[in-house]
Amino acid sequence: MKAKKIVSLFAATAMVVGTLAGCGGAASPAPAADGTTPAADSNKPAAETPAADSGSDTATADAAGAGDLMEIEIYDAAANYQGLQTGWFEKVVKDRFNLDLNIIAPQVAGDAIYQTRTSSGNLGDIVLLDAVDFADCVKAGLIKDISADIGNYSNLAGFMDQIKVYNSGLEGNNGEIFGIPTQMMNSSPTSYSQDVIYSSPLLRWDYYSELGKPEIKDLDGLVDVLGQMQAAHPTNESGDPCYAVSLWPDWDGNDNMLGIANVVQLTTWYGEKIKDSAILKADGKTFTPITDKTATYYKMLKFLNKLYKAGLVDPDSGTQDWNAACAKMSAGQVNMFWYSWQVGFWNSQDRLNDGTAMIFVPVGDQNYYVDADPYYGSGRVFGVGSGVDDAKYKRIMDFLDWYASPEGLQFEHAGIEGFNYEVGADGKFTAINDNALMDNLPVPEEYGGAGYSDGNNQINEWIVSANSINPNTGETYAKDYWSSWKAATLTQMKKDWAERFGAAEPAEWMKKNNKLVISPNVTVPLGSDTADISVIRNQCNETLCDYSWKMIFAEDDASFDSMWDEMSATMDGTGFQDLYAFDCAKWQPQIDAKNALQ
Repeated sequence: MKAKKIVSLFAATAMVVGTLAGCGGAASPAPAADGTTPAADSNKPAAETPAADSGSDTATADAAGAGDLMEIEIYDAAANYQGLQTGWFEKVVKDRFNLDLNIIAPQVAGDAIYQTRTSSGNLGDIVLLDAVDFADCVKAGLIKDISADIGNYSNLAGFMDQIKVYNSGLEGNNGEIFGIPTQMMNSSPTSYSQDVIYSSPLLRWDYYSELGKPEIKDLDGLVDVLGQMQAAHPTNESGDPCYAVSLWPDWDGNDNMLGIANVVQLTTWYGEKIKDSAILKADGKTFTPITDKTATYYKMLKFLNKLYKAGLVDPDSGTQDWNAACAKMSAGQVNMFWYSWQVGFWNSQDRLNDGTAMIFVPVGDQNYYVDADPYYGSGRVFGVGSGVDDAKYKRIMDFLDWYASPEGLQFEHAGIEGFNYEVGADGKFTAINDNALMDNLPVPEEYGGAGYSDGNNQINEWIVSANSINPNTGETYAKDYWSSWKAATLTQMKKDWAERFGAAEPAEWMKKNNKLVISPNVTVPLGSDTADISVIRNQCNETLCDYSWKMIFAEDDASFDSMWDEMSATMDGTGFQDLYAFDCAKWQPQIDAKNALQ
């Protein structure tokens, strides 16, 4: 889904549910980012970690030595914002490199901008693309070969093994380096070291506790619990209506999926994973069409329809955008989250303390799919545009190396020293103003003032995951795994959660109860669509999304199933079976590589 890594810092570190019982993604929005936890190997000495160079000498020249002010265009598939970076992160970058970052965001401008800019021969000075598009741009000569220079940049060179593995998979590659994967880690391709997974049912602990912390056996039981919550608390403190879920359509059909993004993520609750038009079954080896009524897209769409028929779906869900939905999360109008990053819009320290925060609640028949730590990256790739001149290229490489440096990563994942965190005598960090993102707190004047979220890093993607170890502290960049944060969030709510479920963290509970389906992290470049397949994909996705939204709001089961059958027939008529066969063949090399690591 678009921008799952989300807005960095709290959301990208994806969790505060969790250091309270783990609920603690960004990128995405996204993130992915993506949740955050330390690498499995977090006890290794800092010198053994990839980002061990804490000085970032190659990239921290101040603006006075950087040359004249230069504007860099960043074509950014992860961004939710288009235009010049402003605010505190603008000042951080300008002070060090005298750069203005001009972000070109297809999620804002529309997908057509990709074709327009690639046709012109200049996608951007820096490009951030999904892996398939990046491979296409390398073939088209739009990406610069950085092989001769990357070894001179110590922070990037610290991840050279992962970088080489990615680039070796590019078609026709002879040892050149074009791309820098995003969200790389220093654990292993098969480890899962997070406390909270990317998607799971997260409920308000106080409302759940009022009901006696009941066992939830299946989705029907979850609908019942959510209905009781809404009946007891129909509005928030301001009198605005509350719902179990508040959905949004503007991420639909992106990030290697067909259909509604919010439904696609829910399929992972039953061990399955959408791969374009195919669903990878829980065995991790076989595919079934997304139109299969026995598979999870149907199951989870039906679940949302049950919520609707019970009056538990925000009626604005089919028309509002992501920003409007997030505003409702922040206002306490949503009683169930399903992305780990969503807690960044609600779980403040005060709410962790008083037990009103959101946290994972198990559903008995669920087995949760997760991708292992993104050792080789998350699927997106940074590159340098082939048309940049020497002066701009040098400034870009300095910036990218800093972006992968401990100092850069501290700004990206932890925020501003003295505002988002303090440094103790032992060198470790303690979080402060943890509501800076959700409440857009004003930042110090030395960083330009204005609101924190207004000036947040709009690139919205990172070279190094927040879960990697910061050599300056020996702990992760993500605050949710700092020893100080763990101690501060050892609240009564966390103790009550642990007592109820017999584990300290959600992922621990899943592992103890054999409820976690871990898919190894591998890097296998995927083939791109032919012209015919691209047309079929767009038509099928449009049909699937259109009918899916209608089915969520179906008045009865007969109408729901009638629309499903009509949708499936329409998709078959536009070539869905050819698309499904193409996607199974496309994804099979990745599945084979994953199974080889089991």
